[in-house]
Amino acid sequence: MTASPTPSARALKADTFGRILLVSGADGPFVRRDLGASPWWLRWPARALARREARALQHLHGMADVPQLLAWDGHHLDRSFMAGDAMYLRPPHGDVAWFRAARRLLQQLHRRGVAHNDLAKEANWLVTEDGRPALIDFQLAVIGNPCSRWMRLLAREDLRHLLKHKRMYCRAALTPVEKRVLKRTSWVRDVWFATGKPVYRFITRRILKWEDNEGQGPKP
Repeated sequence: MTASPTPSARALKADTFGRILLVSGADGPFVRRDLGASPWWLRWPARALARREARALQHLHGMADVPQLLAWDGHHLDRSFMAGDAMYLRPPHGDVAWFRAARRLLQQLHRRGVAHNDLAKEANWLVTEDGRPALIDFQLAVIGNPCSRWMRLLAREDLRHLLKHKRMYCRAALTPVEKRVLKRTSWVRDVWFATGKPVYRFITRRILKWEDNEGQGPKP
């Protein structure tokens, strides 16, 4: 697939892995990830992450409340635009229905053999214009057999992150089962906190100078 020329674009976000643009296309607006804006020494990881996102979106083709892949040419990733706000901009305080719908959305994702793998970030959860949950940013997504132990483990981690948000915004609605899920951490989480997270923090905060916790890159 190749990206087609577009008449105008507005920057939504920029970080060291490229720019996110809202593009006015002939068939309506869409979102473009432009890897050309990333430094030369980050082009390879930026391309690898975009390629992973393209594979995940292709795998989820036709599913509601996730972006639809429009084009991927190795330099630009185009996906459908979903009108809404990031969770941290429009938090679903006390909205039990929103969290029920978010859990159903996760279940659909996992049945299709995709684990999002980055749902701790509120920026990756959308509250759509009509109040539904939606998911974006599949750069770290994993595809596999939904019945495998590995994918079930990753699916559980996705759920734990959703429940953390529910604990923040809708704590009184947590069920006894959900509370037990929150308390029971996996070995993946423990290994990440012991090894990967310190490295991630060093790279993002010391080298890339990210100061926020939403993965939006350096502050101006």
